[in-house]
Amino acid sequence: MKATEVPAIAGAYLFEPTPYADERGFFCRTFDADVVRSVGLDPDAFVQDSLSRSVRGVLRGLHLRSGAGEAKLVRCSYGRIFDVVVDLRPDSPTYLGRASFELSGETQTTLYIPAGCAHGFQALTETADTSYRIDRPHDPSEDVTIAFDDPELAIPWPLPVTSMSQRDREAPSLAEVLKHKEG
Repeated sequence: MKATEVPAIAGAYLFEPTPYADERGFFCRTFDADVVRSVGLDPDAFVQDSLSRSVRGVLRGLHLRSGAGEAKLVRCSYGRIFDVVVDLRPDSPTYLGRASFELSGETQTTLYIPAGCAHGFQALTETADTSYRIDRPHDPSEDVTIAFDDPELAIPWPLPVTSMSQRDREAPSLAEVLKHKEG
């Protein structure tokens, strides 16, 4: 497994496994505590694993947590997703930086998203399973959502949106969220 820094988001990493493929399919390690530790992250900090299943065109996000935030490892375990991270940490050298990735069940690449960054994704295949490993128990009172189509972010979502939650549909702009954070 190889760890690679994400230049557009300080502290973000891609963890790329080495799959072993043969006529049966493949096998790969999707989490390695030693590799996570080698980039300065505490592998024991992750306390919750979650899974979402989405159909083609579904958009989830942009989400983040208030308070201490939430760091997470995100991996598409089946299918393909277009994944987006926005750095909303005012003290970060990449503040307001954006990065997008295609994550797939074929590569099993995992993206580490530091606390204080917004995250969202869109399913690119008929079925896309997305796995999350999160460093804090979920507290719905800390949920923050930013409009996926905010013109300031200009995220190039690859497909028309077929479905999203009401919370995501009614999300405020980035400017409104930042104003609320400062106030």
